[in-house]
Amino acid sequence: MTSAVVVGEDSDTQDVGNLWWRTAGAPLAAEPLEGNVRADAVIVGGGFTGCSAALHLAEAGMAVRLLEARSIGFGGSGRNVGLVNAGLWLPPEKVEEALGEAVGRRLNAALAAGPELVFSLIGRLGIDCEATRSGTLHCAHSQGGLDDLNDRLRQLRAQGAPVELLDAQETAARTGTPAFHGALLDRRAGTIQPLAYCRGLARAARDAGAVLHEHTPALDIARDGEAWRVTTPDGSVTAGALLVAVNAYGRPATGMPAPAYVPVHYFQIATRPLTDNLRRGVLPERQGCWDTAPVMSSFRLDAAGRLLVGAVGSLEGPGARWHRAWAERKLAALFPDLAGIDLEHAWCGRIAMTGDHLPKILRLGERGVSVFGYSGRGISPGTTFGKAVAAYLVDGNERALPCDPVDAHRERLAGVKQAYYEFGASLTHAVGER
Repeated sequence: MTSAVVVGEDSDTQDVGNLWWRTAGAPLAAEPLEGNVRADAVIVGGGFTGCSAALHLAEAGMAVRLLEARSIGFGGSGRNVGLVNAGLWLPPEKVEEALGEAVGRRLNAALAAGPELVFSLIGRLGIDCEATRSGTLHCAHSQGGLDDLNDRLRQLRAQGAPVELLDAQETAARTGTPAFHGALLDRRAGTIQPLAYCRGLARAARDAGAVLHEHTPALDIARDGEAWRVTTPDGSVTAGALLVAVNAYGRPATGMPAPAYVPVHYFQIATRPLTDNLRRGVLPERQGCWDTAPVMSSFRLDAAGRLLVGAVGSLEGPGARWHRAWAERKLAALFPDLAGIDLEHAWCGRIAMTGDHLPKILRLGERGVSVFGYSGRGISPGTTFGKAVAAYLVDGNERALPCDPVDAHRERLAGVKQAYYEFGASLTHAVGER
């Protein structure tokens, strides 16, 4: 077996290990900011949220400057599994319980429509990102997991969602493995090449008039009279509206509270492209899959026929060898014909997990917000929140937002929780699938 190459999650040479960086096509190559400029809105962060906001602000006629500390999609948007799912990890009733019925319903409705927004933008803008809308499969790893899916089915159907619960035999036919007790099929959802999608949003935003700057970290963010002023190494942007959308990849900036979350790592390992013989029967409709296990894992195909397996865990810490060995065993357990297949790519990224698993919109001041905490659901929520925040920044009406903003957010014992998640994943992977 050929071992996959992996590099550090903050490395500027991450394209060596990250499959998405190898297959996303040409990068954007936006010039760093030089000099002091003015705009209607300034965005810090070039991921799904920031690029969606930049696009929708520019299309609304606003003069926009987007500042990205590395390159567009460098953070979680370029390390994502690529599942375009509706909703959150929390089922709808839990969302309403946490936020109250009115706000919870508003957020549930906005995110239920998330996949339609993503795929409609891909079609309207002509984004080449391996888009496949054949649904996703939430797979039951146990009878308890199947019971949970039955409850989710009830809640989602109450919302009018086009979902169905497959039995074990139907699940085996759709996945190519008999490993699961059943699966929840959501036909609203699908898969994409996430970095190509993020870059596509950025290019569309630039075409609409937004000005993008890569390799331009925000060093200081402050209210300057009736405007916001973002200072960078070689210049500044002064604007009436501000969005900070750095999620789990923010750099410290004076004058601005850092997003509060628990960093949780998620890694992925990809095989070489499968031969026609090996490919036969493996995810024949190309649904993306994830499971109900306490330490969640996922699997999907890319356009070239590589099989990607991912799970909670870091490929940089002491548990890396256990995570890698588990991925090899997991592949063989799911698809015995793939035992010993070459693994060509390996990478990981950080998820911004909040204690209640709900995204946050933090008020920073007049027409200024920070958005973070998708807890592993980046594509649809990021695109949805970016569009909604754009509408809010145009006129300052908070009712445009999918949930109510808060004045402060704290995460207690974030470092302890981070270590707990990684230790649990490492221990699970050390003994799992044996």
